[in-house]
Amino acid sequence: MAKTAPLVVPLESIGNTDVGLVGGKNASLGELIRALRPHGIQVPNGFATTAAAYWKLLETEGLRAKISAHLTSLRQGEATLEQAGAAIRRAILAVEFPAELKNEIFASYRELAKRFGGGAIDVAVRSSATAEDLPEASFAGQQESFLNVRGETELLDACRRCYASLFTDRAISYRKAKGFDDLKIALSIGVQKMVRSDKGSSGVIFTLDTETGFPNAVLINAAWGLGEFVVKGTVTPDQYTVFKPLLNDLRLKPIVDKKLGGKAKKLVYATGGTHSTVSEETTEKERRAWVLGDEEILRLSRWACTIERHYGKPMDIEWAKDGETGELFIVQARPETVQSQHRVGMLKTYKLKAKGRELLSGISVGESIVAGKVCRILSVDDIGKVEPGSILVTEMTDPDWVPIMKKVAGIVTDFGGRTCHAAIVSRELGIPAIVGTSHATHELRSGQEVTLSCAEGDKGRIYAGLLPFDAVEVDLKTLPPTRTQIMLNMGSPEEAFRWWRLPTRGVGLARMEFIVNNHIKIHPMALLHFEKVAAEKARREILEYTRGYAVMADYFVDLLARGIAKIAAAQHPHPAIVRMSDFKTNEYANLIGGAAFEPQEENPMLGFRGASRYYSPRYREGFALECRALKKVRDEMGFTNVKVMIPFCRTIDEADRVLAEISANGLQRGVNGLDVYVMCEIPANVILAEEFAQRFDGFSIGSNDLTQLVLGVDRDSADLAYLFDERNEAVKRMIREVIEKAHRAGRKVGICGQAPSDYPEFAAFLVECGIDSISLNPDSVVQAVGRIALAEQTAHPRKLT
Repeated sequence: MAKTAPLVVPLESIGNTDVGLVGGKNASLGELIRALRPHGIQVPNGFATTAAAYWKLLETEGLRAKISAHLTSLRQGEATLEQAGAAIRRAILAVEFPAELKNEIFASYRELAKRFGGGAIDVAVRSSATAEDLPEASFAGQQESFLNVRGETELLDACRRCYASLFTDRAISYRKAKGFDDLKIALSIGVQKMVRSDKGSSGVIFTLDTETGFPNAVLINAAWGLGEFVVKGTVTPDQYTVFKPLLNDLRLKPIVDKKLGGKAKKLVYATGGTHSTVSEETTEKERRAWVLGDEEILRLSRWACTIERHYGKPMDIEWAKDGETGELFIVQARPETVQSQHRVGMLKTYKLKAKGRELLSGISVGESIVAGKVCRILSVDDIGKVEPGSILVTEMTDPDWVPIMKKVAGIVTDFGGRTCHAAIVSRELGIPAIVGTSHATHELRSGQEVTLSCAEGDKGRIYAGLLPFDAVEVDLKTLPPTRTQIMLNMGSPEEAFRWWRLPTRGVGLARMEFIVNNHIKIHPMALLHFEKVAAEKARREILEYTRGYAVMADYFVDLLARGIAKIAAAQHPHPAIVRMSDFKTNEYANLIGGAAFEPQEENPMLGFRGASRYYSPRYREGFALECRALKKVRDEMGFTNVKVMIPFCRTIDEADRVLAEISANGLQRGVNGLDVYVMCEIPANVILAEEFAQRFDGFSIGSNDLTQLVLGVDRDSADLAYLFDERNEAVKRMIREVIEKAHRAGRKVGICGQAPSDYPEFAAFLVECGIDSISLNPDSVVQAVGRIALAEQTAHPRKLT
C-alpha cells in the first residue's frame, strides 16, 4: 500500500531533494538546518506544509475546478488578468481548511512553541512554490510573506493568504512569461520562529558580485529592523564587500569595500491594531552608524562561503541579527539566478563617446548604457502611462511593477541597494538600473531626455541629453596567448571587478592619487593638522567626512586601504603594483584643506612631486599615512600581492632616503614578499639604471613623462602636441637601454601607457626589446593583445629568464 504523503513536516527532516514536496525555499531551509548547522551556521527552527497539503486544499469545496474555470476565462479573453486573479484569490480565502490539515498545522506550531517555553510564539510565515528559486527563474517576491504572526488564529489566516498569493496578478503573469503551468505548481508554506531583527538588523548576501559576476566576492547588504525593507528596496542599505579567497585565514580581515547607506526607515513589530509590523523612522545615530561590525561581516561572509561550497553554485542568502541576543541567523538561501547563467568567456562592454552634464548618481545595476525619455511614476496605479522604451523613474518598485519593468529601457529609483527588488528584476530582464539616488523623483521630469550609464563602475550616473555610446561584445576565448605579461592600469576601485574576465595577469599601475582625489577628497596633512586649516568651508567638510572617527587620520588610512585592496582583489593572486601618490602641488592644493599645505609653483610638473615629497618635512607625515594604508592592505587584509612603486625618483640619494622612509613605516622590502619598484620616467633613471637596479626590484617605464623630458616637450602643450611622440628615436633608445641594463642586473621591466595600444609598431618595438610586461587601460586590452601576439610571432626578444 502506497504511503500517504505528509501534510506538514519539520524543517530539519527535509533537504534539497525535497523541492517537489516543499518547494525550493523550504527545501533549502531544511538543507541548511540538516547539513550546515553542524558547521556553526544558525538557522531558525520551524516546519513546512507540503505540496500534498496544497493539493488537498484544492480538492476542498471544488476549489480546483473554480480556479481552472477562471484561468480558462483569462486565456479565452472573457476576463482580464485583474478579474481572474481577484476571483481566484477570493475563492481561496473563502474555502474552509480541511480539518486534518488545520490540526497538523496547529500541532506543529505547538511543538515549535515548546522549544521556546510554550505559549503563543511569534513566527514568520513564508511561501515556497515548487518551481521557486530554480537557477533559471528568481520568482523574486512573487508570493507573500508575513512576519510577527502570533497565535493559531493568526497563523491559519497567514497560511490562507499565502495560498491566495500564488494567484496574484504578478504571479500569474510571471508564470506565463516563464512557461509554467498554473495548475502544476503547488505552494508550500514555511513557518519559522521569528528572529527579533526588528530590534536588530537584517539583509541579503550574494556570493558573487551582482553586477560583474566576479566570483571571488561576497556582497552583503544590511539595514536596521526586519528584512523586508532591504528586499523591497524601501531603504538604501549599507553595503559591504569581502574577498572570499582570504577568508580561510582567521587572522585576516579582507573587507575591501564599505558603503554607508541612508537607512531612513526600519520595519518593526507593531503593538496593537490590525497590522503585525509597522514602519518607523530611524534615528540620526542609526543612519550614521554601520549596521554590522567587521567581525560580524566576516562571520556572515564565511557562512556564505560554506553555503556556496555545499550547494556548489553562487547563492542568494537572507540573514538576520537578533537584537535581544546579538545572535546572527541565516533565514533563507537559494541559487543566484542572473550572473551564474551568463555565457562563459563573453565580455560585452559599453563606453560613452561623449560626456554630458551629470544630473544624478546612485548605485549601478548592470553594466550597460541606455538613453531615452524619462517617465516619472510615483504609484503602481499609474503604470499604464509608461511608454515602452522610456526610462522609468520612481521611488521604489515591488512585484506589482514587474509587467511594466519589462517594457522600459532603464530604471531609476530614489531608494534601494544592490539586492532590492528593482535591482534583482532589472538584472533578470537585462536592463540597466540606478537605485538609491535619494531624489531622482524630485530632480527628473517626464519627457526629459537623459542617458543612464552603468558602465563606469559601482556608481551609476544619469547625464543630461541623449549621449552617443558604443557597445562591443568579444569572445575572450578567441584571444591569442602572449609571452609578454599583459597587465592593467587602474585607478578606480569601483571599476576593478568589471574587468576580471580579461586575460590579464595583474595590475601594472594602480594610481593611488585617483583614490585620494575621488574617495578620500581631503589632503592628508589637513587631517593630521586640522588646526592649520583656516577656511571655514574646508573645516566643515572635513568634520563631516570624518564623522565617526576618533582620529581623523584613520579616515584616510581606512578609505585608502579599502580602495587599494579592491583593486588588488580583482587580479589576485597576480601582482598589483601600487604607485605612491603622484599629485603635483596644484593638484594637492585642490584637495579639501590642501591650500594650507602646498607651495605655489611656476612649473608643478617639474616641482615638488613624487619621491621628493616622501622624506620632506612638509609631507613626511602624509607619506606615513600612505604607508600605513599599504601595510594594512598587506598585513591585516592579506593582500601580499600588493607591491610598492615610487614615482619621479630623481637621484640615487633620493632613492635611499625614500626606501629608508618606507622601512621606517613598517614596509620592509623583501619581507613577506614585498617588492619595491621605481618608475622610469626621468633620463637619470635610464643613465643610472644599474645603480637604481641595486635598490629596487624592477622598473616601470612611464612613457609620458619620459617622452616629455627626453624631448623637452610639455606633454600638456597643445601647440607642441605634434612633437610629443613616444616613437621618437631618442625615446626608443632610452627605453631599449633601460630594458637591457635592467635585464643584465636581473630586474624586470614593464611599461604603463597607451602607446602599445595606439601604435602597433611601438608594441612590436617593445616586444623586440624584450619588455617583460605591458600595462594597459582596460578598454584597450582586447585590441592590444592581438597586436602584441602578432609582434611576438616575428620578434626575437631578449627575455629575462
